Amino acid sequence: MAPDTARLIAETLRNAGSVTILCHVRPDADTIGSGLGLGLALRRLGIDVEVSFPGDTSLPEGLSELPGVELLVDADAVVGHDTVVAVDAATLGRLACLAAHFSDATRSIVIDHHVSNTGFGSIDYVDPGADCTAALVLDVVDRLGVDVDADIATCLYAGLITDTGSFKWARPASLTIAARLLEAGVDGARWSRTLLDSHPFAWLQMVEKVLATATLREDSLHGRGLVYAVIDNEASEGLDWAELESVIDVVRTVSEAEVAAVFKEGDPGEWTVSLRSKSSVDLVPIAQSHGGGGHHRAAGYSDTGSADDVVARLVDTL
Repeated sequence: MAPDTARLIAETLRNAGSVTILCHVRPDADTIGSGLGLGLALRRLGIDVEVSFPGDTSLPEGLSELPGVELLVDADAVVGHDTVVAVDAATLGRLACLAAHFSDATRSIVIDHHVSNTGFGSIDYVDPGADCTAALVLDVVDRLGVDVDADIATCLYAGLITDTGSFKWARPASLTIAARLLEAGVDGARWSRTLLDSHPFAWLQMVEKVLATATLREDSLHGRGLVYAVIDNEASEGLDWAELESVIDVVRTVSEAEVAAVFKEGDPGEWTVSLRSKSSVDLVPIAQSHGGGGHHRAAGYSDTGSADDVVARLVDTL
C-alpha cells in the first residue's frame, strides 16, 4: 500500500505548479529536514516551493545550517498554494497557525511516521514502521525521479540521525538508508556534532538546575519506575526549545525507571511534556489521555497550571 501512496504523492506533486510544505510547531530535525529535503527535490523539477513552520521564533542554530534554508518563509508570509504537504505532523493541530493553509488546500498531503496519526489529508502516507518521516520523504523523492544529491541527502540524514538517537534504536532499514545518504555526500561526523553533541555553555548551567529537580518514583507503572524533571520558565530563559528538548536524553538514562518525563514551561503556566520509555511501556495511550500523541517509545502532550499540578496529573495516571 505504501509504495502506491508514495507514487500517488509523487505524481500529484509533479503535476503541481507550486507547493507549500508545512513543518510542525517547535520544529525538530525530522520535520525541517523532511521539509527542506522535499522542497529541494521539487525545486530541481522547476516547481515553485515555500517551506514554513508555525511561530515567530528562529530555527535552532544547528538546523539553520541545513541546505535549502533559503526555501523557508515566515509563517505570516506563507502564500498557501493549492497543493500543501504536512511533514512529520501527527495532527492538524501540530501545524498551529498554519493549519488553515492545509485545510483550505485543493490537494492536502500528509507524510508522517507517528503511530498516533490517523490521517487528516486528502492523501495520507503514514507509516509507523519507519524510524523517521525523512525515510518516507526519501521514498517520495525517489518516485519523483530526482537524484538524491549531497544537499537533499544532508537534510534527510538530519531527520534520520536525530529520530534514531544516532542509530541507538534504529531498525535495519534505517542503517541501509544511512549508508546511501552518506555515500551521496553527507558529512556524517559534522552533522552528528552539530545536531547531537553541541550545546551553548548556558545549557550546562540549565541542566545543573534541572537535574536538581529530578525525582524517581520506583513504585510507578506497577514497579517499572518513573523518573521526571522540571524545566521552569526561569531555568529555560535564553535557550531555544531544542536545547530544552535534549534534556530528556539525559533523564532517560536512569536505570531504575522504565519511563522518563521532562516538564518544560514556556510562557508561565504553559507546559509541554516529553515522555520516553525503554521497552515495555507504550506511551501513546498515556499521551493521548492528556490530549497528545506520538510513538510507542517517544510521545508528548501539552498542559497548563502550576508545576506541582502538571506533575501530579501525570503521576496520578501512572
